[in-house]
Amino acid sequence: MLSTILIIILILLLIGALPTWPYSAGWGYGPGGILGLILIIILILALLGRL
Repeated sequence: MLSTILIIILILLLIGALPTWPYSAGWGYGPGGILGLILIIILILALLGRL
């Protein structure tokens, strides 16, 4: 149950970190890339049953 909530929160953060607004266009893909990497790690751990 906790891993499902954590995955949903990370997906929402990933969507929020995408550079779609003019003030965040200079950020590049850094915030989204970091959150995407964390999301992939959490998904792998959840699938392996270690979370």
